[in-house]
Amino acid sequence: MSSTPTDNLRRPQPPQPAVRGDIWQALVQQVTHLSVAQLDAFSARLSNALFAASEQMSDSKEANLTFNAARLLKNNAYAFYFLTSSAIEASFRKEIQALRSKAVPETVDQDVAMTLVSYEEMDRKLALGRVSRALELTNAEELAALNMRLGCVLESESLNIAQNPFRPEVFLNTLQAAWCEFSPDVASHHLILPLLRADILFELSPILRALNETLVARGILPELQESYRIKRNSDTSEAEKKPELSSGEVAEKLKRYFSERDSQSQQYGQAENAQRSNSGSFQQVSAGGMSHGSSGGSPVPGGGQYDGQANAPYNAVDTKLFHYLADLQKSMAMRQLASGAHEAMRLSQMREQMPELQTGGVEKNTVELLSKVFDTVFHNQDIPPKIKELIGLLQVPVLKAALMDKEFFFQEKHPARRLIDLLSKYSASWDQQKGTDDPLFQTMQRNVSRVQQEFDQKMDLFDEVVSELETFMEKEEAARAAEIQEPINRALQREKFKQANIAATNEVALRVGTGEVVAFVETFLENRWIKVLTLAYSVKEDKPHAIVDAIKTMDELIWSVKPKITLAQRQEMVNRLPAVLARLNKWLSLIKWEDADRMRFFADLAECHASIVRAPLDLTPERQLEMAVEVAQKAAERRLEKRALAEEGIETEKEPDNFVDIVANLERGVWLQFTKKDGSTHNVRLAWVSPMRSLYIFTSSQKEKSFSVSTEELEQNFRDQKAQILVLDKVVDRALMAALDDSEKQDTAETVS
Repeated sequence: MSSTPTDNLRRPQPPQPAVRGDIWQALVQQVTHLSVAQLDAFSARLSNALFAASEQMSDSKEANLTFNAARLLKNNAYAFYFLTSSAIEASFRKEIQALRSKAVPETVDQDVAMTLVSYEEMDRKLALGRVSRALELTNAEELAALNMRLGCVLESESLNIAQNPFRPEVFLNTLQAAWCEFSPDVASHHLILPLLRADILFELSPILRALNETLVARGILPELQESYRIKRNSDTSEAEKKPELSSGEVAEKLKRYFSERDSQSQQYGQAENAQRSNSGSFQQVSAGGMSHGSSGGSPVPGGGQYDGQANAPYNAVDTKLFHYLADLQKSMAMRQLASGAHEAMRLSQMREQMPELQTGGVEKNTVELLSKVFDTVFHNQDIPPKIKELIGLLQVPVLKAALMDKEFFFQEKHPARRLIDLLSKYSASWDQQKGTDDPLFQTMQRNVSRVQQEFDQKMDLFDEVVSELETFMEKEEAARAAEIQEPINRALQREKFKQANIAATNEVALRVGTGEVVAFVETFLENRWIKVLTLAYSVKEDKPHAIVDAIKTMDELIWSVKPKITLAQRQEMVNRLPAVLARLNKWLSLIKWEDADRMRFFADLAECHASIVRAPLDLTPERQLEMAVEVAQKAAERRLEKRALAEEGIETEKEPDNFVDIVANLERGVWLQFTKKDGSTHNVRLAWVSPMRSLYIFTSSQKEKSFSVSTEELEQNFRDQKAQILVLDKVVDRALMAALDDSEKQDTAETVS
């Protein structure tokens, strides 16, 4: 009996023991790299989610706690990144070690396990389980394939989801543990687990897919993916297969549009049929290829019924209109070749010269809707006039394509739609100073002319020209990416220091905020030691011990200036001072603080230490208590003073507005129009956004020297109406929505009247 692919999968060939260690190492490196790469964006989404949650909470205490947690994360994202990135690798190594040492872990009855933990831990486990299951369902196929491949590595049939070291639960547990270590307030530790949803958490699907690909590259069940695809296809009936829709809202509006108009056409056909029947000459009436009779139904462009009724299919190429359009296309192409002119009459104007269309039906509905779509595109002020002329030359070929293929309106990636979208999207990249000599414009013009001259019934032609346009732009993008690499590196370095400074400032604030640090040391920490910590954080990748040493030195300095009441405390201070002073001097030399203020600080520090040593030892318990109360009182006063200053600073902060969200949601590739002081405009493309979204780098169609804009400056430009987004993407989708909305308004007005 011959073996089937499934039989082969059940008897996998495991790798040799010598290479298994390399496989596990490669998987850990892969998952760590792909996870850490998404941490910055995840941190930003999580802080925004915490801010949003704080605004919706009715409990003021919980709202304040959530707000403070959001601010902590936003202001110290670099520190959170540092903690989480190291925790991710450690977590996966631990999971793999457990898997390799005991392939089938002992299972504990869940009810019994729950009785052994506190209610808080039980709630956490239940919440974790809910979030994990949702992510498991979303990534079920990749996880199932990974289970089988990892089982092959372990010489096992397959792993279950609880054994998979890369299951969503591990990601969630790691992030939760990192948050608990990051946030000093224990009361805030429960806040982020409910927020680890798919829309906030980094994307697991590409990570799991990459792990599968890594195993396939090493020969682990390479045929598995094909077997899964065959199985999924066999499990899916033809009735369930639907064309890819551009969006649910557009699709629903399209169905209503065609259904309502075809119901009018059906009524027209039924009335005419009745008239013919009464005259004794009943025959099937066709309105634009649509059959009217008892079967009814609502046809869509290119044939087919919404209700599944089996009417005769609509054949666009056999209609009088289609032949008219073919002749019109040829004549327009000949005129263009002869004169080189690009002016084209609008489709809405051409309708008047077309063969008479029935009251309803495929042809009329398609022409009407596509006319509105093109009119909307032509009214888009962000598309240059020259590009609109090129789009105008596509009206007849695209109308023919829409009549032939019912998926044109419903499928966003339809090649004819893609061509219009790409012409619009890339129009801002055209260097208008070069005009028609610009290589991009020439590529657009050449491909539009090809469609106008060659398109008959083969939809593949649209695929070919779309592919050529995309290939051209990919090369252009690659060249531009190389040109801006140097400013990107500079921007990354600046942001790295900025985030290091934020983390350093927070470390100092945590200590001076108690009010217990003497004034001159507090000033020193805020003015000088923040620079030391910034330097230490900035070299954390190469010298992670530097942060530990700088923080330890700061803490020992603070300890050294606190009162020492007993002889043992003073002796300890004297013994530890030389090492503390040596480390202080080493760090201060690294930040090049060499002026007279440094000598003055050490003189004040020596005097403070001397006063601690000279203080009398024979203090009564009452006097010791008085001194402790005095110190506590002074610390409380300083805390209140600092809190008042902080609250005053908060009150002066600007309230977030819509422009903050606009800038935060800008994506690479979007085009903006900046208005200069003289009133002229300048179109620029967002080429790069820094990981922490603190800096934006732009390029222009003229490929001038790139320039960078800070987040605050960009927000202010939008606020002052000196910057606006150019609407150039998905123009057909937007035009469809506008046309459908307009039709609905007209239908409503007619119904009311």
